[in-house]
Amino acid sequence: MTPRHAVPDRLVGLTSWHADWSGLRVVILGLGATGFSVADTLTELGADVLVVAESASDEYTRLVSVIGATLFTGDLRHPPTEVIEHDPELIVASPGFSPHHPMIEWATAQMIPLWGDIELAWRVRDKVGTPAEWMLVTGTNGKTTTVQLTASIIAAAGHRVAPCGNIGVPVLDAVRDPQGFDVFVVELSSHQLHYLASTNAAVSPHSAVCLNIANDHLEWHGTFDAYRDAKARVYENTRVACVYNKADAATRTMVENAEVVEGARAIGFDLGIPGPSDLGVVDGILCDRAFLDDRRSSALEIITLDELHAQGLAAPHVVANILAASALARAYGVPPETIKQALRGFSLDPHRIQLVLDHDGIRWINDSKATNPHAADASLTAFESVVWVLGGLLKGVDIGPLIARHASRLRGAVIIGTEQQAVTSALQRHAPDIPVIDVDPAETETVMTRAVHAALGMAEPGDVVLLAPAAASLDQFTGYDQRGTYFAQAVNEIQGGGADDQSEEPHRTES
Repeated sequence: MTPRHAVPDRLVGLTSWHADWSGLRVVILGLGATGFSVADTLTELGADVLVVAESASDEYTRLVSVIGATLFTGDLRHPPTEVIEHDPELIVASPGFSPHHPMIEWATAQMIPLWGDIELAWRVRDKVGTPAEWMLVTGTNGKTTTVQLTASIIAAAGHRVAPCGNIGVPVLDAVRDPQGFDVFVVELSSHQLHYLASTNAAVSPHSAVCLNIANDHLEWHGTFDAYRDAKARVYENTRVACVYNKADAATRTMVENAEVVEGARAIGFDLGIPGPSDLGVVDGILCDRAFLDDRRSSALEIITLDELHAQGLAAPHVVANILAASALARAYGVPPETIKQALRGFSLDPHRIQLVLDHDGIRWINDSKATNPHAADASLTAFESVVWVLGGLLKGVDIGPLIARHASRLRGAVIIGTEQQAVTSALQRHAPDIPVIDVDPAETETVMTRAVHAALGMAEPGDVVLLAPAAASLDQFTGYDQRGTYFAQAVNEIQGGGADDQSEEPHRTES
């Protein structure tokens, strides 16, 4: 077997689609959308690819054979014989493989270079000509909305733009699109950022933002410090603008500690009055004081809060996302009037503070996307009296502080999910006087029907029944979208048919 210390020598030169990747022995860990995009790319480049996964769908199993790669599925608690015999020169890990996974620990012990899909995409970004500029977006919450906002704004300016990454379209698929793009707006999870390497081929984005940071994914990273350090990698080697949240001191510290390209600017945003290198809000007007010549004494108007309210975009959380997206777009030279034009045509995705039904004085809100306490905090803050539907996979996070912060606005709580004891205990400690109903997790097919019935029994006119679980969904659902869909269906089946039913064309807003 080739000595491991010699392996990286070949990889040093693999910084272009047009480099010689032929025969490179690669093991790919995982076979979801990301893993398949890596396999498809590397086989097209001529590499010798072995895909390894605990299980795989029938579709991906068939496609792996079609593209000319080899697939192993089975127990990954120890390196399979097939992996050892493949003698990999490189391992590419899908985001689901944590640093503590046995395959990752084995690769590290063997000193086999370990990449994620983002590093590979950066190296081969020149496939269809001049590479696109990259804008990177991360944060505990708001990533997808900010990516969509930024892409919409840049598209309104006439540029070819692809929102990609953790948003659902693998970056490698965008890289290989034959039409080519001017800009990639790349949503990056902390898992993807963990695998970004500081090498000769390190990602060097046009601009980057970390929207916020709070406890999340601790079961994957192990500690909050590791999670924060992964997020901070988003700013490394940024060339033009490091956008940070003035209301979240940790993001400022990330920028201050980042190794950036000389000349890169720090651009702040929050809901307050902006300083000379910031975007913010003055007298109900979103303003830019960063990207104009006379920024010491003047500002550029982007849009008013009244206009955003008419679009369902005036919740504080969303306004912050708009300011972050506007900062990225302004760094790319998009004029404020184009940003306003794009915002007038923008609407949020379902499952993000989505009004399902307003009936008999009770509003039913679907914020299934609130998969952690930080996101649920934003939802709860938007309403005065709430029957809260919560619970799921807590991912190692203590929900107690969130409950304590909002106990005064709770009419009652309905607990779903499989980790109910932790939620029940936290409610007993921090909101002991509110009624609580546990929905039996054993009957997953009817969980939302029973939850909606329980919430209806608690709610009074003027209340909001809010699905903001503060937890992941995979204990009972295929994802937050299915969880939200089932909630909306149950609401309409039980309460629907009133004159105020808006479920066909839901008003979308986010807090």
